[in-house]
Amino acid sequence: MRVMELIAPGDPLRAADRPRPDPGPGEVLIKVHACAVCRTDLHVVDGDLPDPKPHVVPGHEVVGTVETLGSGVTELETGQRVGVPWLGWTCGECRYCRDGQENLCPDARFNGYTLDGGYGEYLVADARYCFPIPDFYSDEEAAPLLCAGLIGYRCLRMAGEGRRLGLYGFGAAAHILIQVSLWQGREIYGFVRPGDDAAREFAFSLGAKWAGDSTEAPPEELDAAILFAPVGDLVPRALKAVRPGGTVVCGGIHMSDIPCFPYDILWREKKIVSVANLTRQDALEFLELAPKVPVRSSVRTYPLDDANMALSDLRNGRLQGAAVLLP
Repeated sequence: MRVMELIAPGDPLRAADRPRPDPGPGEVLIKVHACAVCRTDLHVVDGDLPDPKPHVVPGHEVVGTVETLGSGVTELETGQRVGVPWLGWTCGECRYCRDGQENLCPDARFNGYTLDGGYGEYLVADARYCFPIPDFYSDEEAAPLLCAGLIGYRCLRMAGEGRRLGLYGFGAAAHILIQVSLWQGREIYGFVRPGDDAAREFAFSLGAKWAGDSTEAPPEELDAAILFAPVGDLVPRALKAVRPGGTVVCGGIHMSDIPCFPYDILWREKKIVSVANLTRQDALEFLELAPKVPVRSSVRTYPLDDANMALSDLRNGRLQGAAVLLP
């Protein structure tokens, strides 16, 4: 099978041919139809996340069909279309797994980071962490839902029920989350890189009430803000933008250092929280909700061998919506 693998952090991905793997107990072999490109993939490739699997195949927004069942798999069947997200394995026994917080399992493994992911023609995945994809979506439309959608959904739950919501970083996650938020009756305030007029117009086109540079203050106090941009400097700015009692949600798996800030902008019961990937319950809830909104993904497709180009376009802000690789 053809894959794109990471030889060393900071280097471009390299095309390689590998034997097609066999699924072990509790696993399935999946033929990949589409894999979206996530900012977390950039963090893996650029070395921001330490100790990836040697020669790892990135990718964790995978849509494909089940080709082979490993022993003991009864919840899936061959030919079934499924999605594979970031969280790829948990122990099932620790306090977090037992308490419904499996996303915090200290022994968790992650597709495209500590497990091989979807930048290839096939992958093996734990059957517990494969989810049926609604027929409403094509393969390329469904792929961004597996991380941009799922993480956005978990962030939205953390943000609470407030009406005025700020989204910092208007990429793949924000373009999905704004659709859910508007469907829920919220107002969206979009924050983009200074001078990024295309992203600003993209936010307006999706229904944002206001959109401007991330250095600007919104015209009204926000009930909550969600940070998808991995920029620590945005945390104090977002704290200033939310009302007393408001919440700032940090939605990335990696972020640059948060600078010192005066206690005054945190005071009056403002909160900062982070989101750590997803649980299976998040996936089931969001994939049921998405067709009801309905969430539509804006995608740009690339052949598998152009994975480095897709990563470059994401890194340099040349995308509106999500990049999707088609093996």
